[in-house]
Amino acid sequence: MENLKEGEKAPVFKGKDQHGKNISLADFKGKKVVLYFYPKDMTPGCTAQACNLRDNYDELLKKGYVVVGVSTDSEQSHQKFIEKYDLPFTLLADEDKQIVHQYGVYGEKQMMGKKYDGIHRTTFLIDENGVIAHIIKKPDTKNHTEEILQYGL
Repeated sequence: MENLKEGEKAPVFKGKDQHGKNISLADFKGKKVVLYFYPKDMTPGCTAQACNLRDNYDELLKKGYVVVGVSTDSEQSHQKFIEKYDLPFTLLADEDKQIVHQYGVYGEKQMMGKKYDGIHRTTFLIDENGVIAHIIKKPDTKNHTEEILQYGL
């Protein structure tokens, strides 16, 4: 896993959103981006995190943030997740794992004694110039917006 650091340029990713539309970090030039990586649609922790961002979305918009979620789920899975929980932000389908590898968030994990490869829940706060301002490792899924806002980009 590559370790990105605060103060470095964020890797310019390209991926497809829930509608199959190509999205790139370059599309958000001049905006503050909350780029959050999560393991899987419809799972308890990921749903809590997405719903916390949804419930505080207006506050994030007021502070000038754009929210983009990334997992290795398909576009169709993202569509269902968005529809079921009324999520107002973009989710990128990184089925080929290019973005998760660019950001160094994919690697070995362990649950109940079993090792497997997966996404390490991580959020990157990227400033208007495309620089990583803060990295939140293992975010609190139920209070994620508070964690984001405390950095006050």
